[in-house]
Amino acid sequence: MLQSIEGMIDHEGKLIILGKAILPKSRRVIITILDEEPSDEVVNMALLSESALARDWERPEEDEAWSHLAQLPSL
Repeated sequence: MLQSIEGMIDHEGKLIILGKAILPKSRRVIITILDEEPSDEVVNMALLSESALARDWERPEEDEAWSHLAQLPSL
C-alpha cells in the first residue's frame, strides 16, 4: 500500500517528517520535492513538534522496536 506523508526539507537539507508512518518492516521511499515553499503554519508545526518527537524517539521501547534495522547492510 502506498502512503503519502507530508514533510519539509529545511535550508540545511534536513528532512522533517510531519506525519507518522506505521509499517510492518522497513520500506524504500521516494521523496518528491515540490516547487513551492511551505506555509508558515507548516514551518511552525515542524519546529514545535521536533522536540516532542525527539523525546518519543529516544525511549527504550523505540530502540527495541527498530533494533532489527541494525542487522541490515549499510547503504
